Amino acid sequence: MNKDLLSTPELAARYPRSAKYDLDWIIENHLGSHCLWLLESLSTAMELRPGMRVLDLGCGKAISSIFLAREFDVQVWAADLWIAPTDNWERIRAAGLQDQVFPVRVEARQIPFAEGFFDALVGINSLQFFGTDDYYLHRHLIGLVRPGGQIGMVVPGILHEFEGLVPETLQRYWQPDYYSWHSPDWWRAHWLRSGMVDVETCDTFPDGEGYQIFRRFEQAIAGDPMVTLDQGRHISFVRMVVRRNPQPQP
Repeated sequence: MNKDLLSTPELAARYPRSAKYDLDWIIENHLGSHCLWLLESLSTAMELRPGMRVLDLGCGKAISSIFLAREFDVQVWAADLWIAPTDNWERIRAAGLQDQVFPVRVEARQIPFAEGFFDALVGINSLQFFGTDDYYLHRHLIGLVRPGGQIGMVVPGILHEFEGLVPETLQRYWQPDYYSWHSPDWWRAHWLRSGMVDVETCDTFPDGEGYQIFRRFEQAIAGDPMVTLDQGRHISFVRMVVRRNPQPQP
């Protein structure tokens, strides 16, 4: 573990909201990459206003939900399948946000909320596990957000779809789960196919930031060496924001 890689003045300037949070707390509760950096970058492309109802789908240990509530004064439903709501509730109470963040156990294809209940939905490092299904978006996800509401996601991905085999430099470390990693172009086409959204943002973050977040955190925690080995040729995080189309006029 090399925490110094995660706490430089440059990073504090780039992620001023995230820099306010205890680094040990972030590392202790991470499930994947530095979700606060990812969420802070995503939030620059979203309209998050006080009082909004937001679904944080696949929230893990709910630190992204705590961040959303504290930084944007929204109400957040912290939804996850694998982390017990009681465990997340302890973190939420410790943060003093028990009136704004509500932990729930949710299976991604059985989300128990009314049509259009949420003003916005976010998914950080989660939609690659279930959102690539051809039926998932229009049957299970988009309808949760009111017409005109936004859905924002960040997922691990690649710059361009591979033609044929995985590049030789990655083959040693490539795992079957990584075949759910796709490019911005793939995700754009996938969401537009639903006919229910307009795409507002679809990229790998400005200036190679998607790869740099990936690389820096993996190096800090001595994680997957594949990311560093790639040197930004293929791997990145993909950021996307879509807006649900208004309902047709009667």
